[in-house]
Amino acid sequence: MLNILWPIFIIISIIYAFISGNIANINNSIFESTESAINVTITLLGMTCLWSGIMEIASKTKIIDFFAKVLHPVIRFLFPNINSDSKSYDNIMMNIIANILGLGNAATPLGLKAMNELQKENKNKDVLSDNMMMLIVLNTASLQIIPTTIIALRSSLGSSNPTMIIFPVWVSTICAAIVGIIFTKIIIKYTRN
Repeated sequence: MLNILWPIFIIISIIYAFISGNIANINNSIFESTESAINVTITLLGMTCLWSGIMEIASKTKIIDFFAKVLHPVIRFLFPNINSDSKSYDNIMMNIIANILGLGNAATPLGLKAMNELQKENKNKDVLSDNMMMLIVLNTASLQIIPTTIIALRSSLGSSNPTMIIFPVWVSTICAAIVGIIFTKIIIKYTRN
């Protein structure tokens, strides 16, 4: 649907600019937007590389073991039928930790690894398992304590107070996570039994 809407918006914008005599403004904004997009992409790419590397190093240290012990009761509640010795458990743990730290770009590859491992364990390959549904909900809610990526983006775009977003992020991600978990548990309970 978006691959139809965007070209329509672009064509309408160009026609309107041509009719209103603002074609020069379209040219200028294309180049300005391109420069801005490249700057944001480089910032995000650098952050993704940095935090993915840090998470890879952290996965080999005792820090992850500490977080795993702290989060174990929560993981047991959210994923009751997962083995804590499995690769999927480790990937889910790393994904949740990355999300909590606000490292959405580093959390994405970890979430994909976790989903791949969960699919290997899934008995019915055509239907999402309970664990897969919960992981999708948690990633969508993206519960964050330190929204690092958002702060970096706001800073790179010249925000005068890039950390002002922290409290609203806490409220929105906590509410999203609670609602998502409740509804996922209800769906699992009433559709699987």
